Amino acid sequence: MSLFTRSGRARPQGGGWELAIWYLMRVTGLALFVFALTHFLILHVLYDPADQTASWIAQMRWSSLFWRVFDWSLLMLVLLHGFLGVRTVVADYTRGGARTALLSLLYIVAFLLFAAGTSVVLTLPVVPQA
Repeated sequence: MSLFTRSGRARPQGGGWELAIWYLMRVTGLALFVFALTHFLILHVLYDPADQTASWIAQMRWSSLFWRVFDWSLLMLVLLHGFLGVRTVVADYTRGGARTALLSLLYIVAFLLFAAGTSVVLTLPVVPQA
């Protein structure tokens, strides 16, 4: 079995953390394709975008636990996939102390974005439907 894919980054040799991240990038990319296409179809085909206001989202969409979980999952997949991509670029193009500093900053930013996104989804008040 070849250690290289037809395109993209070579699969890490052996096992461990880097191989898990290599596979996770592929899984999150596939999941993002499905989630983003579903999101687009629902908000641009099933519902008229002209009717979608902030109050519509609060009253109609986010009054359902299913849609909150769906939107949070999409947000977290985007965050994880993007974070892992930037992590790969930093690991490929930096060395030594610069790599450590950039990766530390990246981890902090990713955690802050995760916390902010989760707090918005969890704390947005449920508006009863009129």
